Amino acid sequence: MKSTDYQAVVIPRTYSKIMTYNEREYHIFISVPAETPPESGFPAIYLLDGNSVFATMTEAIRIQSRGPERTGVYPAIVVGIGYSTDGPFHPARFYDYTYEVPVSELPGNPKGTDWPQMGGADQFLDFLEYELKPRIEQDFPIDRTQQAIFGHSLGGLFVLHALLSRPHAFQRYIAGSPSIHWNESVLLAKELQLPSLLTEDLDVHALLTIGELENDSRFFVKEKSLAMIERLSSMGHGQIKASFKEYPDENHSSVLPVLISQGIKFATKKTAR
Repeated sequence: MKSTDYQAVVIPRTYSKIMTYNEREYHIFISVPAETPPESGFPAIYLLDGNSVFATMTEAIRIQSRGPERTGVYPAIVVGIGYSTDGPFHPARFYDYTYEVPVSELPGNPKGTDWPQMGGADQFLDFLEYELKPRIEQDFPIDRTQQAIFGHSLGGLFVLHALLSRPHAFQRYIAGSPSIHWNESVLLAKELQLPSLLTEDLDVHALLTIGELENDSRFFVKEKSLAMIERLSSMGHGQIKASFKEYPDENHSSVLPVLISQGIKFATKKTAR
């Protein structure tokens, strides 16, 4: 940059803070609507991989929530969970979003190296539930009955882990292109225990999605997602309302903006209680 008269661009009404949990450091990004909060507070979306998609989701909500009666998107607080990096992703996500599984169950690393350390999903979910959410609810006007968790790829896998192990933690679960093949044995084991957690007052909405070009028969993401939706929908007395969407002409990366646009509608829509 040749000139010194340029200033950093700051997204309006966004904030950040660093939080640590069990010696792991997280960079938290928060965006707050300009509108006056409803009496019940704003819906909240907890966004994984915050370094890569926080700004995209924040701007999508800011634009579309100007006319919620037309767009179906209502003002919401976005809480992005990220790491100390200027890149879109950090290797720490491999640990936070996964359980430990035998190496034989993992896909090969295209770089020809070992995968980073894994197995911290329970600890990361503890951080979200017992540290981050209470702090956000203390500092911002949050509707505690309308909180969503949004993740893509390994983040989508973690969203499914959260749904299957702690279905009461959130009311909306958005799993984009979930890497079910990565921890499938763990997911299936947790799924067997889920019926015992389905209390009568539970009312959960889950959305699983993929891009059309991801459905290439390598990991059977579509088939595995549809099968999981069918099983979830048949559990209990309809406490989990699960749905699936496939976005035409989108691949694993290009699907993200489309997923965000649809996900914010899913996360903020008004439902009868």
